[in-house]
Amino acid sequence: MSRLRGVAVLSLVLSCLAPVFTARAGDGTVDVVVRDVTVIDVVDGTRLPHRDLVIDGGRIVAIVATGAPRARKAATTVDGSGRFAIPGLWDMHVHFGGGTALIEENRALLPLYVAHGITGVRDAAGDLSDSVLAWRDAVAEGRELGPRIFTSGPKIEGKDSIWPGDLEVENEAELDAALEGLVARKVDFIKITDNTLSPALFMAALQKVRDRGLVSSAHIPMAVSVADASAAGLGSIEHIAYAYKAGAPDEAALSRAFAAGTLDTRAVWEGAEATFTDDTARAAYRRLAANGTAVTPTLNGSRVVAYLDEDDHAGDDYLRYIGPGLQATYAWRVGRAAKDDAEAIARRHARFERQAAILPLLQAAGVRILAGTDAGFLNSFNYPGVGLHDELDLFVRYGLTPLQALQAATLNGARFLGHGDTHGTLAPGKAADVVLLRADPLTDVRAVRAIDTVILQGRVHDRAALDAMLEDVRVRVAAMPAVP
Repeated sequence: MSRLRGVAVLSLVLSCLAPVFTARAGDGTVDVVVRDVTVIDVVDGTRLPHRDLVIDGGRIVAIVATGAPRARKAATTVDGSGRFAIPGLWDMHVHFGGGTALIEENRALLPLYVAHGITGVRDAAGDLSDSVLAWRDAVAEGRELGPRIFTSGPKIEGKDSIWPGDLEVENEAELDAALEGLVARKVDFIKITDNTLSPALFMAALQKVRDRGLVSSAHIPMAVSVADASAAGLGSIEHIAYAYKAGAPDEAALSRAFAAGTLDTRAVWEGAEATFTDDTARAAYRRLAANGTAVTPTLNGSRVVAYLDEDDHAGDDYLRYIGPGLQATYAWRVGRAAKDDAEAIARRHARFERQAAILPLLQAAGVRILAGTDAGFLNSFNYPGVGLHDELDLFVRYGLTPLQALQAATLNGARFLGHGDTHGTLAPGKAADVVLLRADPLTDVRAVRAIDTVILQGRVHDRAALDAMLEDVRVRVAAMPAVP
């Protein structure tokens, strides 16, 4: 009986991928009209009540006052009364990985994003790049149910990196070859990290990426100051900790001392924390803004690990959507945190709180903030889908307004990736990626959890279809073999 139930659920989910039926008999029928909805303008926070959202061919073709004369009918009509329309959310830092044995577990995550109103994700590298690139194309062509995928492919690192799937380089010739390979694979941005990559090659990579007209994303090596990385063309700083370091008046000296071997990583962080000032941070962040360097805070992932002593997440209901192999990858960070004594636990709590507190400083300085979760393999209990809702809650808790949090998850990501002309806001000509909410997100950002309907590439997924997606993932995960 359960098998038949699973087949029925899967059939319902797959039907969501079929193109919206449109009567094309010269009668001017459009694909979808959402009637009498309140449209949220995420640029300035304006509410536009009693609007009809007209969609055709995967695009918004008009936003008109409800009751205005219409020359066209709709193949599908959605009742938007009492609902609030926002652009589809983008999670700007996710990971797919864990080895080829976990390809299907990773693939099963895609519907989780859609079911939570996330219509775009930025994959920030892993060890399944071939699969991710294939999923990107399949989603774009309507052959796979999932969010639009923007991916770095494999990231650039030095030799003997601890991270699986990296492109390891140790000289500029190898760096050039790696970049040319990534360009040939048509990646959407370039990811660079700091495990074993030399500071000189890191800076060279930033320059070469910029020279090619591409955008970079990075973890900044301890031996490189945030100011120098930003001036060299860094597109986005991943994780708020790196941006925090820029608030130390002697950050450049700390970086030089690390490069010289007179300070280790812990000493650099302690030095930055001891000397950090808001005034220094404000000036540093204004320079980031002037250079166009964005920041992806990834607060949710950091908070989960920082507070594992208070919540071990063993009873999380959401685990039923996460495959056993992916759950097993969580053990790495959990095991490390379990070794901390009371002093170390207090230190990681305080460090998280200090770093999260700079969020309004970044916003006030004009830095583009990107909402990203760091969800995926290895990152314990940082769940694909609902994790972005948690991230937006944290943004507001630590000082952003609901509108600013929404901007970080909509127009900021689209603009950062060069798609602001087609995504990120609701306007005629934009892609028909729309989320209908049952509450006003400008009043309370937690309204993003109250999802009524998701329209993805012009296809309507009502609440029943979204629930079917979740049930299908649950059934698939329940059938996956346990990890030995």
